[in-house]
Amino acid sequence: MTPGSTPRMVHTRAPGKINVFLKVGSLQDDGYHDLATAFQSVSLYEDVRAYPADDFSVSVTGTVSLDRVPTDDSNIAIKAAKLLAATTGYTGGVRLEIDKHVPVAGGMGGGSADAAATLLACDTLWGTDLPREKLLELAAQLGADVPFALTGGTAIGTGRGDQLSPALARGQFQWVLVLADFGLSTPVVYHALDEHRERNGRDILPVSSAPNVDMSVLHALRAGDPQMLADTLHNDLQAPALQLEHGLTTVLELGEENGALAGIVSGSGPTVAFLAADLDSALELQIALSAAQLNVVRVTGPVHGARVIAE
Repeated sequence: MTPGSTPRMVHTRAPGKINVFLKVGSLQDDGYHDLATAFQSVSLYEDVRAYPADDFSVSVTGTVSLDRVPTDDSNIAIKAAKLLAATTGYTGGVRLEIDKHVPVAGGMGGGSADAAATLLACDTLWGTDLPREKLLELAAQLGADVPFALTGGTAIGTGRGDQLSPALARGQFQWVLVLADFGLSTPVVYHALDEHRERNGRDILPVSSAPNVDMSVLHALRAGDPQMLADTLHNDLQAPALQLEHGLTTVLELGEENGALAGIVSGSGPTVAFLAADLDSALELQIALSAAQLNVVRVTGPVHGARVIAE
């Protein structure tokens, strides 16, 4: 970037995600699990605006509860900006304004979307122009879901979920999301899963240390067939999430009683995602769940990953 051409502000946008399939491997010695997941990015977005500054700061607004969002150096967007600066040798700072619409601690990767959008915004604002592959490397250092927030679309994630392979998905899928007014801690949900497996080890099949995504999921995505996908939705973290928050079971039952092809807890929850047969069915389901006093959002997927928005 030539001197004097630094933009006054860069606006980026990154999507939340649904795990349409998630298998969790056995607990490893380092306290983590390998995963096999199929991600789909959906049209519920985080917006980040980056302004030139001498230091690093962040402010947050949005349509979701912000009680659990830090505005100090522990915010993942600040971590993303500082990581990019350290990697590229940039000596200035950035003022970040985040407009959040993905639920906080909702199992949809909202924080990861903030980090991805920030990496792209600062790379553009500062003119550091890192190759896409390098941005993905930095994203993986910030969290397992951050690389997918950069790429978007539909992808298979393995390892910790950050080793991505694109997956072909034909057409658009219609989703209706029920957003909770509370969050669930991802480590707590994983711990509940480990405890369940330990208690019931004699009664359940052995857990693989390196799980795989079922081929039926890939076939359903490739066919663009919502009924096929509904039949293959799976999440190992759903049972512990339901155990921790019993009310989610009622939400799942209500959605399926009102025409959803299937419902699934997204990631570690507590967001519940319902797959609808088509747009009309999604609209009817949205109306029915809203009438039950639930916080409902209708979205489509897949959508693009993090991108710069022209002002």
